Amino acid sequence: MTAEEYSAIHDFLEQHCGIRLGAGKEYLVSSRLGRLLTDNGLSSYTELLQKLSGFSGRQLQTAVVDAMTTNETFWFRDPAHFRVLAEHILPDHKSPSFRVWSAAASTGQEAYNIAMTIGEARRQGRLAGSCRHEIVGTDICTGALSQAREARYCGLSAGRGMSEEQKRRFFRADGDCLEVAPDYRKNVSFREFNLTKPFDSLGKFDVVFCRNVLIYFSAERKADIIKRIARQLNPGGFLFLGSTESLNGHTDLFEMVSLHGGLGYRRR
Repeated sequence: MTAEEYSAIHDFLEQHCGIRLGAGKEYLVSSRLGRLLTDNGLSSYTELLQKLSGFSGRQLQTAVVDAMTTNETFWFRDPAHFRVLAEHILPDHKSPSFRVWSAAASTGQEAYNIAMTIGEARRQGRLAGSCRHEIVGTDICTGALSQAREARYCGLSAGRGMSEEQKRRFFRADGDCLEVAPDYRKNVSFREFNLTKPFDSLGKFDVVFCRNVLIYFSAERKADIIKRIARQLNPGGFLFLGSTESLNGHTDLFEMVSLHGGLGYRRR
């Protein structure tokens, strides 16, 4: 891969989905896009770039973004966030509806974990039985979303992060695979969505999980996304970020709240 090819792929990714690779990631790009060259009968990255910019390049553009998007996740990742949701946010919620956005849903584990947490809170009397809830999962990777909608997990992804008791409670066993039980699927939906685009079509939310994705954006893009998330949150709504992410410079929009061993950001 030449320096010019790497620069062009870098620019394509930042323009189409906000991902900023930075310098020195040539091996990462070639390891993830090399198979695309073979599968599409392309002889070089220059030819790939020409196809991407062509009139019929939409499908190939999607394939490149899917290949370059990291979809590493597991069940109940950063469990303190779910404790804050169950033990603080839900018991204090008084409105007749409750909406949550999983803004980097990947293969669906986070969105279903939110549904499981809400279901348990309702069973324990921490959320009114009459309160309607909805979980919207979005991601830019179409392949990951297909698996999320299927709600069936096999191999390592089937049980990573869960106890045996949780597997029995929240899933149906199917051979070596686990399928999310219907009660935890019925209020969850998934859609393809680019975080660099306007959020208005998504509606308002009481909680937003936007974890482990802002690290891939430039500082300017990250600041813009945070401001637009704030506009989508109802007053007093919560934002959860990944354990290595912070909201430095945005104290005018959010206040940091430390509860149950986890950090959340409450909209002012």
